[in-house]
Amino acid sequence: MWDKPASRVTLDDAMETYYQELCLVARRHGHAPPVAHEIVHDLYLRLTGKPRALEGRASLKAFLMRACINLGIDRFRREQLERLLFSGTELEAMSVAAELPDAEALADRQYRLGLLHKAILDMSVERRRVFLASCIANLTSDEIAQRAGISRNMVDRHLRKAYLHCLDALEDTL
Repeated sequence: MWDKPASRVTLDDAMETYYQELCLVARRHGHAPPVAHEIVHDLYLRLTGKPRALEGRASLKAFLMRACINLGIDRFRREQLERLLFSGTELEAMSVAAELPDAEALADRQYRLGLLHKAILDMSVERRRVFLASCIANLTSDEIAQRAGISRNMVDRHLRKAYLHCLDALEDTL
């Protein structure tokens, strides 16, 4: 069995020892019990990602308590922001003006679409069918191979060549 690093063993032991107290401190700061458990779990996950965070701490318990309180405050702030962001009605959302692309960007997009359309039409019928089945119908290579009656390698070759053909057609616009 693999050994855990010393900092991870220390963290695991500390979390196991202080788990109930950490949940209690989160609940005392206004969080419901399930949310308090989530905060403690988030704390554990964050600390496992930073193994050196526990080094040099005079009181591991005090550090964990403070970190738990801070995560709880962060959670309150995030929830408050989310409530503010998503508090409007659908009518209010519809009244916000959408950013429209300028005429030049619209013309450029139409030009590129025209180039792609021409490039797709220039492909062989079988390559075009494979390409469209992949891009439009969102079929996998295996599904396309089965439906077209060709090998998966042939499907992958068609797709590779089709993408390269489209890139070549758009090369001047990139």
